[in-house]
Amino acid sequence: MRVSSAAFSDLDDLADLWVELAADQRAFGSHLRADANRTPIREALARHVAADGVLVAREGDSAGGTEGETGTGSDTEAAGDLVGFVMFDIEAGAYEQDVTRGMIRNLFVRPSSRDAGVGTRLLEAAENALAEAGVDTVALDVLAANDAARRFYRRHGYRPHRVELEKSMRSDTHSKEDG
Repeated sequence: MRVSSAAFSDLDDLADLWVELAADQRAFGSHLRADANRTPIREALARHVAADGVLVAREGDSAGGTEGETGTGSDTEAAGDLVGFVMFDIEAGAYEQDVTRGMIRNLFVRPSSRDAGVGTRLLEAAENALAEAGVDTVALDVLAANDAARRFYRRHGYRPHRVELEKSMRSDTHSKEDG
């Protein structure tokens, strides 16, 4: 297994992996529609590939690869099936902050390749790329009900920073008179 930069020729496979990720996340309360978002995520992935913000893990692509090594993402390195990816960038917002934050936008490993260090290698490679780009901290979102993902990120030093709360407005018990 080798971690390398994604190539434009990977976009369809990356979009398929993202759709699989989004479909899996529905079990944890995600509101994203998986297949309905294939085109927008493919476009987002293309922007991130162009900016070197997507790394992939390939099964059987070990041609001289070492732990944590990344390649150039050229088509000649595209041998082997994708087993996971991470998409990341530097946060750009309207507000001035006292830190430069790197953002892990998506990290996914196919279920058949989990618990083999793939997610760790992808996360560490993305963190290294972000550190080289000058970020002070790295942030990500995880669904509250996804205990396995929360444990994974906790093992890698991530701690809650901000908590998003949500309330359904379709509840039968909802009343404007409730204080």
